[in-house]
Amino acid sequence: MERRVGTISRGIRCPIIREGDPLADIVVSSVLEAAESEGFELRDRDVISVTESIVARAQGNYASVEAIAEDVKEKLGGETIGVIFPILSRNRFAVCLRGIAMGAKKVVLMLSYPSDEVGNSLVSLDQLDDAGINPYSDVLTLEQYRKLFGENKHPFTGVDYVEYYSSLIREAGAEVTVIFANNPKEILNYTKNVLNCDIHTRFRTKRILKDAGAERVCGLDDILTAPVDGSGFNERYGLLGSNKSTEETIKLFPQECTDFVLDIQKQILDKTGKHVEVMVYGDGAFKDPVGKIWELADPCVSPAYTPGLEGTPNEVKLKYLADNDFKDLTGEALKEAISKRIQEKNENLVGDMAAQGTTPRRLTDLIGSLCDLTSGSGDKGTPVILVQGYFDNFTN
Repeated sequence: MERRVGTISRGIRCPIIREGDPLADIVVSSVLEAAESEGFELRDRDVISVTESIVARAQGNYASVEAIAEDVKEKLGGETIGVIFPILSRNRFAVCLRGIAMGAKKVVLMLSYPSDEVGNSLVSLDQLDDAGINPYSDVLTLEQYRKLFGENKHPFTGVDYVEYYSSLIREAGAEVTVIFANNPKEILNYTKNVLNCDIHTRFRTKRILKDAGAERVCGLDDILTAPVDGSGFNERYGLLGSNKSTEETIKLFPQECTDFVLDIQKQILDKTGKHVEVMVYGDGAFKDPVGKIWELADPCVSPAYTPGLEGTPNEVKLKYLADNDFKDLTGEALKEAISKRIQEKNENLVGDMAAQGTTPRRLTDLIGSLCDLTSGSGDKGTPVILVQGYFDNFTN
């Protein structure tokens, strides 16, 4: 019988993961037990995706605010530091900011506006227009910002992040000055020691600051790249990708975990004879149309994956073929013509009009986004996602 189902994304329930747990074994047994319980079978090229959170937890990759403070003080001097372009997030940045402030005597906090890098808004574009403010050139003090825009609470969290971040810095024992600007060089009017906290634009920001005469420049990816008094660390990403664990600790992005995904792949092959792909995933890459927030606060969607997930989709657009190449066909003749076109497609469709409108993104970014939406971020209890049929097409 012809298969009537395409891609399926399943959340797989697992035990609560603790430091030192044999995570690869747990993932494999959880997937196989789910298959038996729900009556489905694994197939070649299924994708087993594991959220980065439980990978880091199994690694015990945690750090305290004291460890952050010590590293910040060592690398930026411990006096007045500029903290620029942080995202507005209690989960992602607040605990990091507490540690950063503990490593300085004064923090000059420079916030991008009208929103942060991932779309959390301080003010709206309409508010800027009404006030006659140009965010590309105008620098605002805290007093000017309050006079023009008053208190602006986040639409989802109800937090005034300007006041919240300021109070965190003061509570950590540092003085604070807040400014609003989008040109990184503006911070050099206050200090030559800068911690730039942007994620996906960090390399450009560092270059601009260094070229403009900054004395010490670090990104979040330069803090906790090695253990501090036995803390967790991430050699590649530092504090990027970290999440709040407690009020005094963070969970870092997983350390190198390529061996982990290869282990799962091998175990599944040994136990079932099926060659699956495996990846670790963090934030997906998509935008909320109401809140305008980009989800991707991690430095990448997938820090580790098996080689079969390298590359981008190579697909033709069915509606293009139906409306153009085979517009005079219907029914079985149309189905056969499109199926033949798919089967005969080139291995590289870049530039082919029949591929226009297909998603030009990496496989790991697409599948990771699907998995992030499936697992959610709350109490679903499904930190492992099994994706089946992703590599199928109309002819399968």
